[in-house]
Formats: sequence, C-alpha cells, structure tokens
Amino acid sequence: MPEPLPETAAICLGEAMVMFAGGPGPLADVEVFRRSVGGAECNVAGGLAALGVPTSWISRLGDDGFGEHVLRDLQARGVDVGGVELDPVRPTALYVKESQDGRSRMHYYRTGSAAAAMAPEFLDRPEVRRRLAQARVVHTTGITAAISESSAQMLERLATEPREFLLSVDLNWRPALWRDKDPESLWRLLKAADLVLIGADEAAVFAGTGDPEELYERLGAKTLVVKNDAHTATVLEPGGRTDVPALSVEVVETVGAGDAFAAGFLAGTLQDLPMTQRLRLGHLTAAAVLTAPEDHAPPPAAPERERLLSATDEEWAATKIGPR
Repeated sequence: MPEPLPETAAICLGEAMVMFAGGPGPLADVEVFRRSVGGAECNVAGGLAALGVPTSWISRLGDDGFGEHVLRDLQARGVDVGGVELDPVRPTALYVKESQDGRSRMHYYRTGSAAAAMAPEFLDRPEVRRRLAQARVVHTTGITAAISESSAQMLERLATEPREFLLSVDLNWRPALWRDKDPESLWRLLKAADLVLIGADEAAVFAGTGDPEELYERLGAKTLVVKNDAHTATVLEPGGRTDVPALSVEVVETVGAGDAFAAGFLAGTLQDLPMTQRLRLGHLTAAAVLTAPEDHAPPPAAPERERLLSATDEEWAATKIGPR
C-alpha cells in the first residue's frame, strides 16, 4: 500500500542543478566557490512553498552527492520531492556563475544529465501519476523542452493528454539550448498551455515581437503574462488586459527573478486573488530575489505582502525595495 500522499496544489516539472558561484573575477582566477541549488522549475517550486503553497518538484537527479544536496535543499524549503527519480548512471547537472564588472555569466554542464533522460514514460511512474491527479497547477519551462528530445516529448504528452490541472509554461528562451533544433515543439507547448509567462525581450527574439497584443493573438485565447523587464507586467486574458508597474528595486543580482515572479503569480492564481494582486505578488517575490546574491530568496514577510497587495496605486508606485 503506497504511503499517504502529501497535499499537492502545485507541481513544478523540470531540472535542478547545483550552482557554484565564484568571487568577482574570471573563473581562471577563482579559488573558492559558494555552492547552492538552482534551475528554473526548482526555483519556482521553492518560491511557491515559501508562499505557503503545497508544492511538489518532479524530476530526475543523479544518484550522487550533488543530487542528494538538491533533495536536502528543496526539502528544507518545504518542497515535496517524493516524485523524484534517482539515476545510478547519469549525473546531476551543474552550472557555474562567473561575475565580472557587476555582470554574471553562466557556464552550464548539463549534457547527458539525469534530468535530460526524462521521457514520456516518466509520467507513468506511480509517484508522478498520484501527484498529477491532485495538482491544480503544473508548471514547466522551455528549458526542459530544450534539454533533450525525450524531455520535449514528455512535455508534449503532458500538454495533449486530458488533464484536470492548469498547465503553466514559462518560455525561458535559451538560444544556446535550441541551436540546431527546431523550436516547433516549444510553440506547440505554449499554444497548449493554459497560462504562459514570457519576457518581452526574449519574446522579441523567439517570436519576433514583444508586443503583448501580438503575442496573445499568436498564442491563442488563454492567460498570457508578459514581463517587460523592470517596467511593467501585463496580463491578457479573455476578460481583458491588466497592467501593473514594477517596484523600484536596488538590484544586486538579476538571475532567478523571473522564476520568483512566476512563483508569486502562480501563488496568487491558486489563491484566487484579483489579477492586479497576482501581478503585484509576482513583482514582490521578484524584488526579493533581485536584492539577493542567490538565484532564490525568501519572499517579503506576510504582513508586508498584505500591506502592499492592498496598497493604493500611489502607495505602490512610491515603494522602494532594497537589500534586506
């Protein structure tokens, strides 16, 4: 008899990696690195759990020390990892953050990783099926669609089978991952999703336009969230359009802010908040990451969130967020 299943409102499906961040300067000169856990879908999973949403992260990891570190990290952040499969042969993926002149550059080591071996039959595992059956939202990204042909096929199956949950997809366009690949599978995934999140800058490269109205027309009638860097987030849906300006933020590091925004917006969706408050919650969680050196950070405390979610437009516009 299977163990009792933890409550699951949201599932994040995709890779996680161990990240090594060096001090300022070229990698050739860095002697000490700081270890943490990153990856788009696991960042969103941790962000949802921090906002009180029962969340499962589902993926594959190497049966190695790095994989164990990922599991411990996510469990410590309140994420259910009972649907994770360990691979005795393929490794856990890694990436290294190089910081020079106030900018960060990522170096990825994910070829042949355990996560890249995800395939359609991965969804048939009892641990996965049981969680999918009770989830209200399943979130994934274009990165998982890109890491291997088999993982793209898995997401296509997820998107085309009958489902009770909302399918959320963040474009997360990474041109290097799509080199010599046809992105048509990603187009199909986006068009099949119930909720799509896109950055205007990446949409301009991927789709040839960052205009929310044009993107909405091309993707079909669904909920579309377009993030315009540090300026405005826009939602288009059958009921109309909503725009909410971003907060004024003293930026420390930009990596992971988009994932944090997705976590905030999805949490607001699951809580049935008004659309303006869903976007505000996305901005608030993104601001917390923008003011931290890691790829994820705790969201603002609940009293501060509640105050800003209910603030007037003038109070919201006057708010400034700095490092905590």
